[in-house]
Amino acid sequence: MTDAMVARLRADPSEAEPAELTATLALENLRDRDDAALRPTGQGFEDRCEVPAP
Repeated sequence: MTDAMVARLRADPSEAEPAELTATLALENLRDRDDAALRPTGQGFEDRCEVPAP
């Protein structure tokens, strides 16, 4: 993030925005912890899903 982006976020937040941001961060934290605990593996599609070089 640039300083300009941070300044824009701080300029005029509504009452709901901090709560929404906190909830989103909590959800992403939960997803990260679930991935770490479950250790999902690749499904082997790499060889079939590559986009060919132009």
